[in-house]
Amino acid sequence: MKKTTLLNTKAKFIIALFLVASLTFGFTVTQKSDPEKDRVLISLLKFALTKGHYQPKDFNDSFSELVYKDFIKNLDPSKRYFLQSDIEDFSKYKYLIDDQIKSEDLTFFKLAYSRYKQRIEEVNQFYAALLKTPFNFNKREDIDIEYDDVKYAKTETERIKKWQKELKLNVISRLIDRIDLEKAKHKKDAGYKEKPFKEIEKEVRASTQKTMGDFFKRMLELNQDDGFSLFLNTITLAFDPHTTYFAPQDKKRFDISMAGKLEGIGARLQKKGDFTKVVELISGGPAWKKGELEVGDIILKVAQGSKEPVDIVGMRLDDAIEFIKGKKGTEVKLTLKKIDGSIKVISIIRDVVELEEVFAKSSIVEKKGVKYGIINLPKFYIDFKKASSRNAATDMAKQLEYLKQEKVQGVLIDLRNNGGGSLRTAIDIAGLFIKNGPVVQVRYRGEKPNIKEDRDKKIQWDGSLVVLVNEFSASASEIFAAAMQDYNRAVIIGSKQTFGKGTVQNILTLNNYVNYPKDLGALKMTIQKFYRVNGGSTQLKGVTSDVALPDRYAYMDIGERDEENPLAWDKIESAKYTPWNKYANFDEVVNKSKLRVRNSSYFNLANQNAKWLKKQQKRTRISLNFKTFNKELAERIKESKTFKKLREFDNDLVFKSPTYELPQLEKDSILTQKRANWHKNLSKDAYINEALNILSELKLKSTEHLVKS
Repeated sequence: MKKTTLLNTKAKFIIALFLVASLTFGFTVTQKSDPEKDRVLISLLKFALTKGHYQPKDFNDSFSELVYKDFIKNLDPSKRYFLQSDIEDFSKYKYLIDDQIKSEDLTFFKLAYSRYKQRIEEVNQFYAALLKTPFNFNKREDIDIEYDDVKYAKTETERIKKWQKELKLNVISRLIDRIDLEKAKHKKDAGYKEKPFKEIEKEVRASTQKTMGDFFKRMLELNQDDGFSLFLNTITLAFDPHTTYFAPQDKKRFDISMAGKLEGIGARLQKKGDFTKVVELISGGPAWKKGELEVGDIILKVAQGSKEPVDIVGMRLDDAIEFIKGKKGTEVKLTLKKIDGSIKVISIIRDVVELEEVFAKSSIVEKKGVKYGIINLPKFYIDFKKASSRNAATDMAKQLEYLKQEKVQGVLIDLRNNGGGSLRTAIDIAGLFIKNGPVVQVRYRGEKPNIKEDRDKKIQWDGSLVVLVNEFSASASEIFAAAMQDYNRAVIIGSKQTFGKGTVQNILTLNNYVNYPKDLGALKMTIQKFYRVNGGSTQLKGVTSDVALPDRYAYMDIGERDEENPLAWDKIESAKYTPWNKYANFDEVVNKSKLRVRNSSYFNLANQNAKWLKKQQKRTRISLNFKTFNKELAERIKESKTFKKLREFDNDLVFKSPTYELPQLEKDSILTQKRANWHKNLSKDAYINEALNILSELKLKSTEHLVKS
């Protein structure tokens, strides 16, 4: 979860509001029915969102329409269960949901959810019959997977035809995999006789039927609580994408993951329609270390080691996670749909997140006879419970001191994929590079901003500085990068813009505010917004790089702007600050880099790749003719090979560990291997290379800092 930790006193105000609410509503409930629990939850959430959310919405007809559309979409994103007549039945509540929320009336929810369960049961009765006989793969037909443009079936016959296409797509994709597997077996063993098409097709239909049987079994086990949790989240997410209701079981899972005790692959997943999408890789986790799983990947199937994979398309996120997570040391195989549309199977050995992988680390590189330092910071970490434990700010100060001892002439800070962490450490780290002054402005709704300052006049590093970011540098990363940019302290290089999360959330355990015997779960609610010292928000727009480098996500809707109902960008009054004015050639260096990037064969190819990926993302009509499907797949694979050179880049630089770390490397072979892998990746990294080009060209008006220690 992208989350910026912020200790504040304002939370007490929200707690006080909840205590008043508990008295006002009179929720002293003993053994009541579940409908009473639902009423309590609706009342609590309504009050909290109205009184505590940073930018509350009016419960009016517009809000009602939004909840109406989103709840139906959340129930049936592929429009394969509901009929048009259902939508007509629901439509009379389109502008009444706001009134029902106010009066704790659950009529719309009960109607929509009970009809949804009814339609699932109906489909369960006929889907198997569609898999009894072979599909006509010679027929010229296709399926549109841009479901927003698809109409609901008007009749049962239309719905059956819709499901026939869905199942045919499932079978045809499995067929391609199985045929490729047969060819691979024959290639490995010339004596192996490949199975005929008819036999493979029959086996694939049988396995598809088994998978669908498991799927419907899980779907039919969904209960009223599952549906109501979804309804409550439809309401909370209408406020902003980070305001979320946690049902009791979800809250427990959240607590475990925040404590770092959850064993698995180390990825944050999100439901996108019928699909389970990777939205973040946890630094230090097994997926992060393996490097094959990427943000934006869609997980289609999950297999436990060598066992038959389970199709998780359409599966509830909770259930999908149960298949993916597991004990340390066990293998999970994921069938992925990559952002280029290709299908890839990867293997990950489950493990716990290795804390040391999250800590700041540094490397030394020599370019044209001059030394430079690189600091990688995966997260703005801190442990508020243990004052003596390591934190990102003190570690960063130590790394800078080590680099000064190495007599480096410039420092590059790599914040790529850094999803944030502690606000306090972001402020303290910014203070290592400026004398003193404001770093960020934090604002509660309707109040003047609270200016957070660096009050320490000591500067740990006053030499040249470059900060490398990408689309997944978020929250605290954006605060630090924005401060360095506003002070003209560093050149910001990387993606066109960072993630764009400029809000703060607070977790409220609901049972703390009402005397109720059952577990009510929790509410994660947006209560604050971040602003740069220049007054602009980091929300939505993030930080725009001084030098934008094309990458595979350049044209994708990635980040906060890809979320539903994000808070808008806005601007407040600038804080008073004095820009750092010690570069002699800042603009010249930035312009030279831009020209170099424009003329770079690597970055031009990267830009072409990004455009091609966007084109693949827009491709929503898929042929269900076997020959055409196979031909189009082969064409995409051939086109993707055009960009193979992007993986062959080598900057011809040698990266080494700083002197202080050498004794540790002699004692620790595992650490030695980790550093070797990191240094190898740095030598293959075109983005690091261009950042170092900039660093080598930056000149200061004074070189006095270079003789300091």
